[in-house]
Amino acid sequence: MTDNQTTEDQTMVRTEVLVNGESFPLAQGQDLDQLRRQFEEAARDGARFVDFVVVGNRSTSVLVSPRTEVVISTSAVQFDPRDTGDDENPYGGFFDL
Repeated sequence: MTDNQTTEDQTMVRTEVLVNGESFPLAQGQDLDQLRRQFEEAARDGARFVDFVVVGNRSTSVLVSPRTEVVISTSAVQFDPRDTGDDENPYGGFFDL
């Protein structure tokens, strides 16, 4: 980052997973290929929980079955240095005012 550039000028890629219409924006550092395989395997196996970290560095588990609809999309968003994917350091909760 240059002296004249701020984090407001920077962008990053945000991946969003929709599970049956419910939005789960993924935290940075998630292995998207591995996550896709986990969704596919869970649906193929009948039903299984798939774990991932969402924005806010919070762990999430979703029960995926053959009837579960999963949509994955990406977009550019404003850079957020807190979004590290480290679920040991969550942010954005009730006490982060």
